[in-house]
Amino acid sequence: MKIIGSSSIISHLIALTLFHAKRDPTNTAMKIRIASFVPMLAASATNALSANTPKAFLRTSTSQQRAFTSFTGKRSMSTTDTELGEDEYDFVVIGGGSGGVRASRIASGHGAKVVLLEGQLNHGAPNYSAIGGTCVNVGCVPKKLMVFAGRYPAEVGEAAGYGWEGATPGKFNWKTFMEYKDAEITRLNNVYQKFVLGNAGVEVMEGFGKLAGPNAVEVAMSDGSTKTLSAKNILIAVGGWPYKPDIPGIEHAITSNEIFYLEEQPKRIVCVGGGFIALEFASIMDGLGSDVTLMYRQDLFLRGFDMDMRTHLKEEMERNTDIDLQFNTNPSEIIQNDDGSYTVVTEDGNKVECDAVLYATGRKGKIENLNL
Repeated sequence: MKIIGSSSIISHLIALTLFHAKRDPTNTAMKIRIASFVPMLAASATNALSANTPKAFLRTSTSQQRAFTSFTGKRSMSTTDTELGEDEYDFVVIGGGSGGVRASRIASGHGAKVVLLEGQLNHGAPNYSAIGGTCVNVGCVPKKLMVFAGRYPAEVGEAAGYGWEGATPGKFNWKTFMEYKDAEITRLNNVYQKFVLGNAGVEVMEGFGKLAGPNAVEVAMSDGSTKTLSAKNILIAVGGWPYKPDIPGIEHAITSNEIFYLEEQPKRIVCVGGGFIALEFASIMDGLGSDVTLMYRQDLFLRGFDMDMRTHLKEEMERNTDIDLQFNTNPSEIIQNDDGSYTVVTEDGNKVECDAVLYATGRKGKIENLNL
């Protein structure tokens, strides 16, 4: 069994550290780049279908007995030689994120008839996370693109040390950035659907699935119709959804979903939370020129992580950014003003004016509509 998670968290922390660290322009060893992330993702999708290992990902012929090997490799399950009906499957996967895509692709490679259900195949509102999951659509990929954009002014500031005279940051255009970002995410949606899944023989349905019995899944299709699938095995891989606490005015707050689709860059933004998502977006928006206030209810952010790392990040953010770090601070109300701006009222009665309030206070499993 392959365990993932901790390494990606470490990469987030490293990215944050590099984001804030002021480096000696003569020290080229410190020129650590993470700009290769998106090309690497595309390359991984291509390599999965390379000439070296094609049989591992392609469906067997329909005349062969379909066999599905369990993830532990200790036993196998197989269908009869009789072909399954149109709506009958060996394996139904609910959710097209990292887990669902991987599981469906590997199962299909072992000969199972597989269908993957995803409520939305292309990124954007109302569901935001489309084929490819949170990371591709409203997570790692677009966020790192924003990190690159936010780092640019500091990079230009170092240019003189390398002999570039007169280099200036210029003016950041939010709408232009969003257009290019959307184009890249659309490209990756197509890569996942047509190549990663399509070439592996996985059928993709645009619709929301829920359990309708021990071996049945009801699908609310995107065209408004409903169908019921028969499944020998069902995998729930629906991922999570941003959590927002129940306080007055919380409906005015955005999350890590909506921030990628704002029409205009907020000049002033309050970020609420103490995890790496809150810190990343606070850092990004500061780098892009917004006035940022970060509120966290405890003494120091990144609770549970290495104390040296936590302390170092705090010191770097205080030294190298204009972010207003407010610890032991928790909003009690969000008020929308007549001009469209907002006032965040804290539990101790302080008020902060802003143009957007971003909550990054954790995620919850998106299981409420699965009929569990």
